Amino acid sequence: MRSGHILGQILKVRVRVHYTWLVALALITAIVVTQFPEVFALWRRIVFGLVTGSLLFAAVSLRQLAIVALAISRGVSVRRLTLFVFGGVFQSPPEFTRPVLERLIAVAGLATNLLMAGLFYGIYIGFVVAGSEVAAALTQWLGFIYFLLALFHFVPAFPLDGGRLLAAYLWTATGSYFRAIRITSWTGWAIGLIFVGGGILLLVLGQQWFIGLVMTFMGWGLASATGMSRRQVQFYESLQGVTARDIMSQESHFISPQVSLNELVHTIILVTGQRYFVVTDGAQWQGVLTLRRLKAVPRKKWDSTPIGEVMTPASQVRPVRVEQSAVSLLEQMDDSGIDEAPVMEADRVVGIISRDSLRQLARTRRELKI
Repeated sequence: MRSGHILGQILKVRVRVHYTWLVALALITAIVVTQFPEVFALWRRIVFGLVTGSLLFAAVSLRQLAIVALAISRGVSVRRLTLFVFGGVFQSPPEFTRPVLERLIAVAGLATNLLMAGLFYGIYIGFVVAGSEVAAALTQWLGFIYFLLALFHFVPAFPLDGGRLLAAYLWTATGSYFRAIRITSWTGWAIGLIFVGGGILLLVLGQQWFIGLVMTFMGWGLASATGMSRRQVQFYESLQGVTARDIMSQESHFISPQVSLNELVHTIILVTGQRYFVVTDGAQWQGVLTLRRLKAVPRKKWDSTPIGEVMTPASQVRPVRVEQSAVSLLEQMDDSGIDEAPVMEADRVVGIISRDSLRQLARTRRELKI
């Protein structure tokens, strides 16, 4: 689920670029180098190819961010987005979306693809009229590639727009979000393998290098994306019905703000391996202390520095509630960029929950098929 490079955070969404983009950039560059007239020097054709690939990446990214913005504006929770060459993979648990919203997102994606392809062809015509041959050729290739992507999105395979649309209807028909995603993601995986097989046959038997490479690459990308979607939905499904109360740790994670960092390290951390503590004066909690904040203090100052001076104040901590679902609190952790959180009941901290415990529970439930 983490294959790729983190690009940054946009619209409070963590954006990751999948490694298939490197292959796409190389493939697009190779196509432009071989298809452009040889009157241009090789280095110029390579530059043209890199520019074409970069512009395609920018167009696909902007298109996908627009779709994410639409989803967020409609109340859909989106925390992570992985950019593939054909678009992006983002997925929300069923408690944060509805079939009608999924249909809206899919239709908007299909319409945006066609509009983008038409825009590139419109720009191409403008460059032709202006007599700019190089710019016209580049935009013609962009328009052609984007038109292929627009057609590709009609394939009923999640996470393509056609697959998202089919999943929305299956969700309505079966009443099960998870079943709908499983069906469409397995369909996408099978279609991806068919594309790969067809592309290889064209390469080996038909010597159709351009079409064969494109089909093989698109099939590989689709199979990778559907695998990611399937793992996400399995993770969400394995945590259904679990609340913070069920999984929180009630072991002794509480510590006084007067205790020195040196005493904490040598009497607790080095003995128990604990990394997260709730700071309390006995009457109410004051804040939390993480191993990261402790390590920021020079070791020579540990003996003279009390916990209360380096803790994160309670006013800056977003706790979870005992009745909160496991999926929603995981979304909350992603939103806050934390790996642990205190669990509150009324105004009292009753435990601590960690991202690792959620993952372990999900993995165990999947192994037991429960």
